[in-house]
Amino acid sequence: MARFYAIFVRDLKKFIRNPLVVAMSLLMPIIYLVILGNSFQGELKNLPLAVVDLDGGPYATRVFELLGSIEAGPRTVRTVRVADQGEAMDGLKDGVYKAVLVIPSGFSRAVMRGTAPELGLFLDNAESISAGNIQAAMKSAIPELKREFIPVREERGVAHLHNVELYRKVDYDQTLIPGIVIMAIFLGAMTTGAFNMVMDRFLGIEESYFLTPLTKRDIVFGLVASGLLITTVLAVVVLFLSSLISGIYLWRSLTPGTVVLILAVIILSTLGLQGLMFIIMGRINHPRIVGVLGGFLNVIFFFPSGAIYPVESFPWWLKGFATVNPETYSVHALRALLFKGAGVVAVNGDLLFLAVFAAVAIFLGTMAFKRGL
Repeated sequence: MARFYAIFVRDLKKFIRNPLVVAMSLLMPIIYLVILGNSFQGELKNLPLAVVDLDGGPYATRVFELLGSIEAGPRTVRTVRVADQGEAMDGLKDGVYKAVLVIPSGFSRAVMRGTAPELGLFLDNAESISAGNIQAAMKSAIPELKREFIPVREERGVAHLHNVELYRKVDYDQTLIPGIVIMAIFLGAMTTGAFNMVMDRFLGIEESYFLTPLTKRDIVFGLVASGLLITTVLAVVVLFLSSLISGIYLWRSLTPGTVVLILAVIILSTLGLQGLMFIIMGRINHPRIVGVLGGFLNVIFFFPSGAIYPVESFPWWLKGFATVNPETYSVHALRALLFKGAGVVAVNGDLLFLAVFAAVAIFLGTMAFKRGL
């Protein structure tokens, strides 16, 4: 325990004594938030849309035909028929669907009678860019559905789309906050732990380890523990600053249970990335290689995580990688906790994956570490 603690304290002191690294670890995610929040545009595809047909009439069939034209044309949505409205809404809250379209009972009869029929479109506005694209696609494909709210008196026989946002309004730059927090964790994992081991190896300090009774486990666990503490603090500070900059004050709505779950996601994400860095850098002996790998790995893990665009819009091969990308699960869990008020049931799959990934990564990282010349 004393040997582990010695490595832990030494690594903490090295990080604190380097103010440039501390500043860059805090500023880089914030800069990404400001730039990405104002620069990314584009069309989304294959967004899952659950459709609940409570009518079963001819005009409900016409709605499905119009949705089919969207799937065949711009491919903005991918329609999934769901029999039960409660099941569809649960899927929307869990992130399985991006929106739910409800065709109410009596819809066809209302069209035939010339009254004002109404379709219900429930939007997951915690992912504002997906919600906006689905809404725009529906309105462009169904010319009759042009108004969001239904006045008391309406044109007879004209169908209208009534949008319902499940959560409070979340702007696009605010939806980037989970990804920015994960980026802070990635940068923390890159500048602590395994990186300090590479620097020791480059400067020749590592050779002094051979004169001590330190084992591979002592060194790896000590560096991981110090990196965990530093990175967790960085991630919490970045979360706080991002909330201030984007104008969303999360601490007003977060419950103690949600805060615990957020910390669990941050800790497990940090452990997984720390272990991954030991796997990758276990045999590296020059910091320049780490610098090259850092930018490369950031692109590989961050952009396919769903932090910017939904995973559902990726090509099949990138979507496959996203299913094993730990940052995908981190982003999904943080988004659900921060914006949807979700509980442990909604993120237990994410937590399980992150926990397993962290355990495997640290184990393999310890095996990859070379205590020798």
